[in-house]
Amino acid sequence: MRFLPAFLALLPLAVSAQLPTAKPIPRVQAVPMPHHITSFQLDGRELTAMHFDPQDMRPFWHPIHASKDVSLTRMGHPHDPLTHSHHNSVWITHNTVNDLDFWGDYAKKQGRIINVEVSREGYEDTDEFASMRMVNHWISEADKSIQLIEVRRTEIRPIEGAKSWFMIVDLEFTPPKGKITTFGATGFGLMAVRVAKSIGVHDGGGRILNSEGLVNEEPMFRKPARWCDYSGRITNDADGFGGITLMNHPMNPHNPTAFHVRNDGWMGACLSLDTPVEVTEEKKLRVRYGLWVHDGVSSLEQSEAHWKRFTELPVVDLNPPKKK
Repeated sequence: MRFLPAFLALLPLAVSAQLPTAKPIPRVQAVPMPHHITSFQLDGRELTAMHFDPQDMRPFWHPIHASKDVSLTRMGHPHDPLTHSHHNSVWITHNTVNDLDFWGDYAKKQGRIINVEVSREGYEDTDEFASMRMVNHWISEADKSIQLIEVRRTEIRPIEGAKSWFMIVDLEFTPPKGKITTFGATGFGLMAVRVAKSIGVHDGGGRILNSEGLVNEEPMFRKPARWCDYSGRITNDADGFGGITLMNHPMNPHNPTAFHVRNDGWMGACLSLDTPVEVTEEKKLRVRYGLWVHDGVSSLEQSEAHWKRFTELPVVDLNPPKKK
């Protein structure tokens, strides 16, 4: 006990000591995790995560959190998990690429999207956003031949108040050298969202709304729009509502694009509903999509304002010079 006063005399020095070289921690970070996962975090809280295990059929984002720690999306159809195992929360894929099916998981002519690179320059953390750049190969399951080379950049950008945020997905597609790749005419692909069961119109009494003011599947099925919002209940709290606005960028082909929507809980932005899209070495395909993840049930005015804000953000260079 007689040594206690001397020890306490040193305590303020230990508590007040600081590293003069310590830097502020960026508010938004893309954090590499085990098992091919990158967690996107705001002030240490996960908003979403990119999953890119090469054993999966395709990369995907899951979960999707607004201000509550309940995911706005799910894996698989709630009533048909086997044949709809390809409904992977938020994902990029297509039903027919050079006659291969990258949409489903059990096709006769099956395709798979595998990650081959997350470069050193692929991660960026700032107070405004965090991003991750990756390279994926779209391959034939039968002979492992490469059908398409994809560069993908995911950017997570919080909005004021941290109760909503943007996920901006930039994509560039190039065929293998000397080849042509065709996205066939289909309503399945390129970007899709499987919402939580409680948000679905059928299961949870949720609501789908598009930029033309149409509500739910019947009037808006495969109709052109700038954006489509799916909102509903996620908890039994009085404020337990949330949703996602899926946004098409004006730079994309066939804008405004058709949206494939279902009352059973999913929505997708169609790249090539009626007209195939051909990709060559000289004519790469460059597209941009956005999600506005939000609390509450969005109004037409709110989703339209955030779509406009999304379209005004600068379009990034997917192939910047490598840092030395």
